[in-house]
Amino acid sequence: MTTASSTTSSTNSLLQQAAQSILSGATKSTLDVNSLVSALVTAKTAGQAAAISTAQSTDNTTLSALGTMKSSLSALQSALAGLSDGTAFTALTATMSGTGITASTTTGAVAGGYSINVQQLAQANQISSAAYASNATLGTGTVTVGVGAKSMSITLDSTNNTLSGLASAINSASTNPGVTASVVTAADGQHLILTSTSTGAANTVTISGGAGVDAGLQTASFTQVTAAQDAKLTISGNTVTSATNTVTGALSGVTLQLTSAAVGTTQTLSVATNNNTIQQTITNFAAAYNSWVTNEQSLSSFNTSTSTAGPLLGDAMLNSVVNGLASIVSNGVTSNGTTYSLAQIGLDLQDNGTIVVNSDTLSSALASSPTSVQALFNGTNGIGQQLNSFINAYTESTTGQIDQRTATINSDLTSLTDQQTALTDYQNTLAAQYNAQFTALNTLMTQMANNTSYLNQLFGGNGSAGTLNKSA
Repeated sequence: MTTASSTTSSTNSLLQQAAQSILSGATKSTLDVNSLVSALVTAKTAGQAAAISTAQSTDNTTLSALGTMKSSLSALQSALAGLSDGTAFTALTATMSGTGITASTTTGAVAGGYSINVQQLAQANQISSAAYASNATLGTGTVTVGVGAKSMSITLDSTNNTLSGLASAINSASTNPGVTASVVTAADGQHLILTSTSTGAANTVTISGGAGVDAGLQTASFTQVTAAQDAKLTISGNTVTSATNTVTGALSGVTLQLTSAAVGTTQTLSVATNNNTIQQTITNFAAAYNSWVTNEQSLSSFNTSTSTAGPLLGDAMLNSVVNGLASIVSNGVTSNGTTYSLAQIGLDLQDNGTIVVNSDTLSSALASSPTSVQALFNGTNGIGQQLNSFINAYTESTTGQIDQRTATINSDLTSLTDQQTALTDYQNTLAAQYNAQFTALNTLMTQMANNTSYLNQLFGGNGSAGTLNKSA
């Protein structure tokens, strides 16, 4: 940083240059006012400008480091989902023994095995009109199209009373009850095809024409292409029907997605805890923790070769977080009088602070002693719960320690910006003062030079005989 003594020395040097320029002006040398003023202003304000710039750079570097710190902690917190409250061990996974049925679980699922036989899939009703000649007219009047209990009315007139006109009117109607219309040109002529957009026995398509409309536009005149029907299946011998092929509500907490490959088959549905999923969740937690360790070590590093320090080297808040998290993962959890540790389930803490996962040990613990793993990550005082609570004190929006510190730094940056603005105003004022003084001085020097020339001409000097001397 520029010191007061060095700034004073620079200013004195420039003033000496100014004095020399004045002397040079007396010998007809031009004074460079702009350069001199710029140098003087810089020398006068360089120290304060450097201090502001350094403070701004430090604040911005710290803000960036805090952002990295919060992001890494938030990622670790996300990886703890299910481990902090113990729900990772209560979530169940549904699997089918065959193909054609996809099963998934939600809240409320209960472990167990079920026999499922699919007899038929849900279908959407589709009907086709009799053949019409190309561009045949359908009369004028009102056509009513319905799906189940809903219907709409279409007015046929000279602008739309063809099959294509009617199909377009049906598809674009704002009151469409859930039907699509299309025209198929076959060997025997054109056919109007109406299809329900919803499956299920209740969603039957109907059409009828009023007075003046072609008699063929009646449901009785249409041929059924696909019947409206519900999906039908049995679950452990109990008959279930569904208007769609996504069956919900029949089995608590379980959704079944049916496809044609399942029709006529009997399969077994198993709802149970999935140890593979739990193992992956724990492994993901270890990876997120290791990522945090890598980031915090980078933030607090010191490169001896370049003497470069990390942006948060020696930072009290970072040290507090590092020590707090390390203490939680290294200490055991006591539950019902028994103490459990990460090492017991294959998560080994290394000297560099990271965690190495022994997949075989973890898998064996989940299979042979699942209650021990659950106790280690219980929702009351488990490692996941402790880590989540500790991290939250730093990452919580607005009230968290990181956000509070960030707000303080931003406030300081605002103050520094105000200081920079004030300094710029001062520099402009100072420049104006110097410009006025040295411009006036330069003018004076020019006048002195002119006077000298006049006197030389009058009295003689610099090789001139002098006007007065000649007169004598």
